Amino acid sequence: QVQLVESGGGLVQAGGSLRLSCAASGRTLKTYAMGWLRQAPGKEREIVACDSLGGYVIHYQDSVKGRFTLSRDNALNTVYLQMTGLKPDDTAVYYCAANTLGLSSALLDYSYWGQGTQVTVSS
Repeated sequence: QVQLVESGGGLVQAGGSLRLSCAASGRTLKTYAMGWLRQAPGKEREIVACDSLGGYVIHYQDSVKGRFTLSRDNALNTVYLQMTGLKPDDTAVYYCAANTLGLSSALLDYSYWGQGTQVTVSS
């Protein structure tokens, strides 16, 4: 079973950048597909970016395409979400999650979750 811990959230002005990290322990991330998800106040949790088992294929939500980049360092067992051009609408708690099924935007497919990290974008 894999344990996930996010870090890197914070307060940033609109147009700024942040890099979120998701450090895994217990199992190698090579055997998981990963996702970054977010939940804004009063809204449902949504997928932001996800990849396939081992990280070879990546999909992004339309609203973050060209601004966010999901990447992995399998040697460090860590997944990243580089966020640029941040907007106030990006304000949310960001979670990383893992699944053993493969590339998926369905929240129910993700069995393992981190505790979340707050990202706040001021206008």
